[in-house]
This record gives sequence, structure tokens and C-alpha cells, in this order.
Amino acid sequence: MSERGGGEAYWQAVALSTDIGRRPKRVLCDGAPVVLFRSAQGIAALFDRCPHRLVELSTGRIIGGEIECPYHGWRYDGEGRCTAIPGHVGAMPHYRVRRYAAIERDGVVFISSGSPTSEPYLHCMQGKDVIVRRVRSSTQSTVIDAAENILDATHTHFTHKGLLRGLTSKRHLVRVEVTGGKGWVEACYTGEDRQQGLISRLLEGERAKTIGRFRHPGIAELEYWGRDGLVLATTFHLRQADKHTVEGIGWLIGRRQGLLGEMKALAFKPLFNVALHQDRRVLKSASDNARLPPQALPVIGPLDFLRRDIAAIMDGKMPAAASEARVHEIEL
Repeated sequence: MSERGGGEAYWQAVALSTDIGRRPKRVLCDGAPVVLFRSAQGIAALFDRCPHRLVELSTGRIIGGEIECPYHGWRYDGEGRCTAIPGHVGAMPHYRVRRYAAIERDGVVFISSGSPTSEPYLHCMQGKDVIVRRVRSSTQSTVIDAAENILDATHTHFTHKGLLRGLTSKRHLVRVEVTGGKGWVEACYTGEDRQQGLISRLLEGERAKTIGRFRHPGIAELEYWGRDGLVLATTFHLRQADKHTVEGIGWLIGRRQGLLGEMKALAFKPLFNVALHQDRRVLKSASDNARLPPQALPVIGPLDFLRRDIAAIMDGKMPAAASEARVHEIEL
């Protein structure tokens, strides 16, 4: 797991808190294996490789808040210190496993290979009185392609027809304003009263604006605003697990409306999972096809408003939208 963005340490969402129980859990970050477990001091994250014979610690047991290697029984505490070597007599050698910073917030586990000085960013409505549902996903893709897919309004006519967009060919003239700053870029869409798909019909009213936003290191957010405030939102933390796999931890967010809000929240998660399945299928298709020869780079089309800015942010650079806002008109 590398630190990007000008060398600043950052938190990366890697699991739901409910994923970490009596057994250790293995996750991948940029191809590096990490084992998560509950130590005596709280959530712990270590490089998932015993230094003795390089076996996966995640296949071992948790005993007294320490993780035991399944091969020879070497144990490590939450700091990565070797605390026991069964059969050894005398002073303990000073063996260690690399430790990652780890923290739990709002039902999600975050890790970092550095030492972040701030709290992890959660979602676009953190601190507000909202209803949230948490989800995890895995997609064959890259972070930039998966993030752009989440934030791309134009594919919904085809990939999500009937679910997000209506079945008719009618379109609306929409204004798109792209702005940005250090570590973020967003597109604000105005002019479309509401989408005509099933999700909008069930869960939304009249729409004032839609915002799609990317944040460093791989956070993609969608916000749907009505005349009297936020109606629905999603915040997805994406990470490159290995060369071909993106994993995500997400929040689905709705405003509190008493029993009506709870009923909408119950409907939102299964409907969102349908859309997620549709996106996974098309991203896998693109990924598989892109690996066939001859190699080619994807074209950045006139409606791909955020692609270059997302790439700049992921490279630790300032997005072009930070120096000059861009305004477009499109049909949605």
C-alpha cells in the first residue's frame, strides 16, 4: 500500500467492522497482503506474512488478542512484536512483523502505511442526522475506471436503463459545472427535474441538482438534491486490491423521514446492489477486452468531464478544475 498525494499519509477503508470477528481477515492493498484482527488494544493490521517461513498469518488463530502463525505457532501482538516461539528457551529474539496504522470509525476499518494526523474521511453527510447503510464490493477494474464509472452520468441510459434512467428516449438539456481544488474535483448537474428510472420514482421527488465528486485517494461520491435538501447520496471508498481488482467500502445515505425514511432505506440497498451488479458486469467486460492484443489506451470523449482531473489527483497533482471552472451543456 503506497502513499500518494505529495507524500501525505492517508487512511484507506479496507473492511466493515462486522467482517472482523473471532478469526483474522486478509485484505489486499496495491497487491500487498494485510491481516486484520482484534488485539488486546483494539483493531490491528499487520503485513500478512510470518517472517519465519513466510506463511500467511491470516490462516492462523487469535489467542489472547495475539495472532498465531499456523506453521510453528509464533505469536505476534497488535504492534507486530513476536511474543512467543513455542519450544524456545531463553530471552525472546526481537522479531517483528510490519505494522499498519489501523482505526475503526462508523462501522468501517481504515488502515494506513503512514501516520495520518487527521481522522479518516467517512462520507459526504458525516455528522448529519441521516440514515446510512454500509456495503462492500469487488470489481475487476482499476480505481480510475471504477471511480469514473460511478461518476459518469451518460452510461446510465444504457447500463442502467429502467433502473436509473427511463425506458423512453426523451432527454433533457442539462448544465454541468466542473470545479475542483487540492485533492478533489466535482461536477454539478442542473436542469434535469428527476431521472425516470425505478430508483428515482420510488425514492426521489423533484430534483434540484446532482453532484458527482472524486476525492483523494479513491473516493467517489454521488449526491442527489431536492428543493429542500439532500435526498440520497452514496460515498464509495475504492482501493486497488491487486493489478486487476478494485475493492470498495461504501455508505448509502438517505435523510430521516420517520417511517417513510426507514422504508426508503430498506429499498435503497437492494436496488443499489442491482445497479452495482450491472456496473461490475460492464467493467469486467471492458477489463477483459482491454487485455487482449493489441494494447490500446481508452479515448477520453467530450463528455468525460472528470477523467483527466481524477488522474491528476491520483498522481498527487492539482486538478485543472482548481484553477478554472468549466461549464458544459449536455443532453441527459
